[in-house]
Amino acid sequence: MNLHELIDRLHKEHTLTRGEFITLIKERDEENASYLASLAREEAVKIYGNGVFPRGLVEFTNYCKNNCYYCGIQGSNQHANRYRLSKDEILSACENGYQLGYRSFVLQGGEDPHYSDDVMVPIVSEIRKRYQDCAITLSLGERSKESYQKLYDAGADRYLLRHEAATPELYQKLHPESLSLENRIQCLWNLKEIGYAVGTGFMVGAPYQTVENLVDDLLFILKWLESDLLYLIMIQNLKIILLELWSSPLI
Repeated sequence: MNLHELIDRLHKEHTLTRGEFITLIKERDEENASYLASLAREEAVKIYGNGVFPRGLVEFTNYCKNNCYYCGIQGSNQHANRYRLSKDEILSACENGYQLGYRSFVLQGGEDPHYSDDVMVPIVSEIRKRYQDCAITLSLGERSKESYQKLYDAGADRYLLRHEAATPELYQKLHPESLSLENRIQCLWNLKEIGYAVGTGFMVGAPYQTVENLVDDLLFILKWLESDLLYLIMIQNLKIILLELWSSPLI
């Protein structure tokens, strides 16, 4: 089967075998890439039309307790200019967004212990109270199932938690021992069970990453999680970042 036929089957059935995905990624050329893009665009227009759906992203903290090796806001980075937004500042950002026409808010930050349930639940509850016609998405990292439930009950209805790498060996090369792919996946399951619309995704261009790793990421989403949203991070100049961060004695 040639690549054109593989692409047509992917378009029709929305999946391929692992070996076929590997072949498609490794052997695609400019012509096949263009054909893939045209079919992807066709599907996008069929589902969403030509509409644009803006989301108001509120980055409310860049403190983080973790030390993911690729991340510029990792806890051990002493060169980051840290900040935290107060409840009033977050609500003000939402009000500005609402007046500009935004009807979807995303509260996103590092895994900052300051924003406990006692802090976050009132914030989410107030946003829901003020803007009942808006979607509320959270991206707060790994938390307990009980915490996710409290935030859901307060009014959040979507959660973004990228699995980042579905291959355990690659995941551990990019994260300290305190973090595990197993717990990451459990968090995703917890979110789905509670009732969130769950967004996940993975990095493209990470060090040590192979085509086989990318295919495992695709199959993780397509066959196992059935996520509501796919989120890809294209890594640019990551080797430079890693060279700087890996000089830390904590890594």
